[in-house]
Amino acid sequence: MKRTIAAVIFAAISSAIFAQKVGVLNGPSGIPCAYLMEQAEKGGSKYEFEKFASAQNELPKLMKGEIDIGFLPPNAAAKVYNSSKGAVLCLGIAGNGNLFLITKDESVKSVKDLDGKTIACAGQGATPEYMMKYLMKKNSIESTLDFTTPNAEIAAALIEGKFDYALVPEPFATVAETKGESVKRLSISDEFKAAEGTDFPMTLLVANASYAKKHKKEIKKFIADFEKASGWTVKNPMEAGKLVEKHSLGLKAAIAAKSIPNAAYTWKPAKKGKGEVEKLLGIFLENSPEAIGGKLPDEKFYY
Repeated sequence: MKRTIAAVIFAAISSAIFAQKVGVLNGPSGIPCAYLMEQAEKGGSKYEFEKFASAQNELPKLMKGEIDIGFLPPNAAAKVYNSSKGAVLCLGIAGNGNLFLITKDESVKSVKDLDGKTIACAGQGATPEYMMKYLMKKNSIESTLDFTTPNAEIAAALIEGKFDYALVPEPFATVAETKGESVKRLSISDEFKAAEGTDFPMTLLVANASYAKKHKKEIKKFIADFEKASGWTVKNPMEAGKLVEKHSLGLKAAIAAKSIPNAAYTWKPAKKGKGEVEKLLGIFLENSPEAIGGKLPDEKFYY
């Protein structure tokens, strides 16, 4: 009897010790994790989740190994890798381009129609800014990017007529369409595909390098579970939206559900997605080298 009790206690302690610690960002990138959080709550997995308002808040814990797995924008992951002797590795692409130009101007059919316009841009020093600059150069147009309006205020400002054009990710494009019937969107991902024949990544699944090297089996298991969760989320947006609100991931159920079809969730292992990651990082390298640590990450960055 004593041995049985001891075995149960040991199993419980072992489960707590070896549970993978996962960092989740509030907002679109965290949406697929709502399914995993629900499964963990029901005892169906050994994951412990910690939510963060931004990548900047998540990074210190990821680098110290206080979090095993997390989600980062490609430029942030590359910068950490280059500046910390490889403390973080890229496991794969978790989300592709979900940037949109929102406007009430019916004449805008492509990026070329934005020549001479002022565009409110969410994301100074990040993918939105440099992707737009890349497309402006590619299409030989000159536009002005305005960074004075925070993400959360852009939809209302556009509807109120404070500006006519804005570049935003999900769920802000959905918020704008929901609140303003005359608001339409232009997919920046489609514009990039037209120019380059491929999409660009917005979110990477990453891991603490030391953890990843020592726990390959656990990493493989999480990747499989995440891929399943991502697929389920895309197929079940209404149910996923409810879980997002239930687990306090920064979005109301209705907005989360409406944004999922345009959020470009995907899964591509690091080695297979290397070319797409490097294409995006090359744009950063051309415009702001310091944003990725001054160079492209080497092969060891890709798990």
